[in-house]
Amino acid sequence: MSKIAERSKVLENARRLKMARSAHAYVRGNTAKFYEWLGHAPVAQIPEGPPVWICGDCHLGNLGPLSDGRGGIEVQIRDLDQTVIGNPALDLIRLGLSLISAARGSDLPGVVSARIIEAMIAGYARALGDPDAEIDTEDREPEAVRTVRRRALGRRWRHLARERIRDAEPVIPLGKRFWEIDKRERKALTALFDDSAAVRKVLSLEPKAEVKTRLVDAAYWMRGCSSLGKLRYAAIVAVRGDAEREDYALIDLKEAVPSLAPAARDAKMPEDSAERVVAGARALSPHLGKRMIATSILDHAMIMRELMPQDLKIEIAQFTRGEAVRAAGYLAWVVGHAHARQLSAAARAEWRRELLDNGGEDLDAPSWLWRSIVDLAGAHEAAYLDHCRLFALAHG
Repeated sequence: MSKIAERSKVLENARRLKMARSAHAYVRGNTAKFYEWLGHAPVAQIPEGPPVWICGDCHLGNLGPLSDGRGGIEVQIRDLDQTVIGNPALDLIRLGLSLISAARGSDLPGVVSARIIEAMIAGYARALGDPDAEIDTEDREPEAVRTVRRRALGRRWRHLARERIRDAEPVIPLGKRFWEIDKRERKALTALFDDSAAVRKVLSLEPKAEVKTRLVDAAYWMRGCSSLGKLRYAAIVAVRGDAEREDYALIDLKEAVPSLAPAARDAKMPEDSAERVVAGARALSPHLGKRMIATSILDHAMIMRELMPQDLKIEIAQFTRGEAVRAAGYLAWVVGHAHARQLSAAARAEWRRELLDNGGEDLDAPSWLWRSIVDLAGAHEAAYLDHCRLFALAHG
């Protein structure tokens, strides 16, 4: 068996293990099942919102603080693999399913699930009302998000190196997460990073800075869940400007594949998957989008970006009742803000009216959203248990 074939087998086993660990992990790692369920579930009619760039995989773990490369930090959507121009209602359903799953995993009563959906609609509608207004973070931002934001503000290269590669020296230690690459891969990566003009587009540099770059070390990176099995590399790049001293950057290279999320009819998007992801990121998450470029390695479309120490995801092991509801309102506001800035004032107002048509902004969520999430939650629970059964049978 070749090294790459062996790698694929290990990655698939790792993906199955991750998804068996909890129902919430199963939801996060199974975008394909989400759209399969959505296409067949007996749900109320989902409204067709105005076509905008959507995340397409808008779950809890795909939001978090992102650096703009200039010292600014904002909570935005941090993974755009599935992004398309499509129906914004799909992002709301995906986020709601993720939040309900996390709440149920925290053993919160069903009434909290109802309050989560209500808070989501209120937060999303607030963003549609005025996308330029800043949210009152002291009043609205949940403690879990605030804690991650505080951590992000104090992080530097040594923190990123210790977390990602376990060493502040510019070497990637091979082991459980980082694997040796073959000669063809190393040659392709070396050529990629010798192109300083391309690499500097993803680096946090002064606009006119002239630099030379070179590959220091690289490895295959076993990371994520739904992305396991796709090409993924970590690379340490040396960056030298006018001074003799070299600085280092940690680069993430991730394979881009066709999106599973349904695109709007007649949507005009780049045909290349990597170009599509970059375009979606620039529309939805400017802090991330302007630090990404589309490239290719060994004929695979790839997305390249510098990993900043401040880029973190929101991980909530256990929700309290109040935290769950507050997180729902805040994160829906973040998603609503990403959608709203792509729309005219008239389109925002019309979409907001349609969302609130089935209930009051502060009390009732639209029936289509509630029914969609409830039906999907039931379907995902059954599929998760089947997944665990098959995993147990396969592993004794």
